[in-house]
Amino acid sequence: MRIIKTLRELKLRSAIVYHDLDAGAPAVSMADMAIAVSGRTPVAAYLDTAQIIAAAREARVGAIHPGYGFLAENAEFARTVAESGFAFVGPTPESIELMGDKIRARNFVQRNGFPVVPSAIEEDDPASFILRARSVGVPLLVKASAGGGGKGMRIVRDFDTLKNAIAQARSEAQRYFGDDRLYIERYIEKPRHIEVQVLGDAFGNVIHLFERECSVQRRFQKIIEEAPASTLPPGLRERICETAVGIARAANYRNAGTVEFIVDGEEFYFLEMNTRLQVEHPVTEMITGIDIVAEQLYVAGGYALSFSQPDIVSTGHAIEARVYAEAPERGFAPARGKVLVLDYPRGRDLRIDSGILQGQQITTAFDPLLAKVIVHSPTRNEAIQKAERAMQELVLLGCETNASFLARILADEQFLSGQVHTGYLDENPQLTAGDSASDLSTFLAAAALLTRPVRDSADAVPELHASLGGWRNA
Repeated sequence: MRIIKTLRELKLRSAIVYHDLDAGAPAVSMADMAIAVSGRTPVAAYLDTAQIIAAAREARVGAIHPGYGFLAENAEFARTVAESGFAFVGPTPESIELMGDKIRARNFVQRNGFPVVPSAIEEDDPASFILRARSVGVPLLVKASAGGGGKGMRIVRDFDTLKNAIAQARSEAQRYFGDDRLYIERYIEKPRHIEVQVLGDAFGNVIHLFERECSVQRRFQKIIEEAPASTLPPGLRERICETAVGIARAANYRNAGTVEFIVDGEEFYFLEMNTRLQVEHPVTEMITGIDIVAEQLYVAGGYALSFSQPDIVSTGHAIEARVYAEAPERGFAPARGKVLVLDYPRGRDLRIDSGILQGQQITTAFDPLLAKVIVHSPTRNEAIQKAERAMQELVLLGCETNASFLARILADEQFLSGQVHTGYLDENPQLTAGDSASDLSTFLAAAALLTRPVRDSADAVPELHASLGGWRNA
C-alpha cells in the first residue's frame, strides 16, 4: 500500500500479486490490477520468482518493486527481473550480493578502512572457528551471514554454551534463509543502534538523509524508531553519516539503502547494510520531506538524483511505533484473530502505514507487523507526547497487539531522557510485564459489573427466595 500510494501520486499504474489468504487485503483492491499466485504455503507463493515474472508479463509492467520483505534482498531475484526485461526497483544484483551478505560486507568494509567489530568468520577456516571465536573473548554474538530481524542470532556469555549456541543459530539460519553460514563478533554491551539512510544513482552520486535511532528493540527486532537520533553529539553524527556515504560510494551503490552501526560512546562500528527500503523509512521522510519510494523509482528509471547533500535539511523530530499482533506480557507470543473493530488515531503530522481492514482475519502465516504509527513535531518531547497519545487512541479489537506496551515505553522516564540502548527493554522488564494478573482480574470484574445483563443477574433473587416475600426467620 505504501508503494502504491506513491505510484498514484506519480500517476503510474500498479499491479500486485497476492495469495488467496490475502485476497481480502486492502492492497489487493487498491492496486489497478491484482494477480493471484499459489504455493504450498503463502510464503512459498510470494517467493516463487517464476510466478511473479509471469504475472509481471501478464500485467505488462515496466518495473518490479520488491517491497521490504521476501525477495527484497535476493540477488538472484533482482538478476532474473533484469534479465526478463524489467527494471528492478532496488540496487544491482552485485550490490545485493556484496552488501546483503553480512560476511562479505564486513570484509569489504574492513578492506576499505572503515571500522568493524572484532570477529571470527567460520568459512575462513571452519576447523579453527571455535578456537578463533574464543580468542575474540566473551561476550560474543553468533550471527547468520544471511540473517535479519534477529533470526540466527545468539548471545554467548560463557564459552561452555558456545557450541550449543552455534548449533542453534545454524539451524535457525538454515530454516529461515536456506543459508547456514555463521560468523561471531564481539558483543558490545548496551550499544546504541544507529542507522543512516543513503541514496545513490547510476552516475556516481551518493547522499545521506541523516540518521535514525533504532535502539529500542525486543529480540533484536526494532519496535520504536526516531529521527534524528537524540543526544548524539553533532561531531559523532557527522562522522557516522560520512562513513555511511563512504561505504555506499565504495560499493558503487545505487538506489535506497541503509547502513547500520553500533555506537559505543564516541566509537562506532559497521554492523550491516540493508540493500532495500527499510520498515522505518517514514521517520526519515517526515524530517526531510523526501518521498524515498519516489526516489527509488527515479533512480530505477535511469535518472540522476535531483538534489545534492547541501539540499537535504532535517526539520523537527519524528517517531515511529510498530504495532504488532503479539502479546508482550506473554513473552511476545504471536497473536491471531479477526479484527472486530479498527479505528486509527487522527491528527496533524500523524501518519498511519497499515495493510489491514476491519473484519480481516489476522493469522500467524506472516510477520506480525499490523501497522506503523508515525508522528512528527518540532521537538522530541512534543513528538513523544503525540506518539503516546496516538497509541492510547488506537482501537484494534479482536486480536491482541502491543499498543499498550508501546505506550508504556513512550511514557518511561529513561526513554524520555533519550538514554536508550539495545538492552533497554531487558533492563526494564516492568515495561513488558504490564498489569499484573490480579490487576487484570479486578479490571475485568469491574468492567463486567458495569454491563446491564451481568448486574441484573447479580442482583436477581432466586425464585424460591423471592416467593417468601418479606418473611424472615426470627
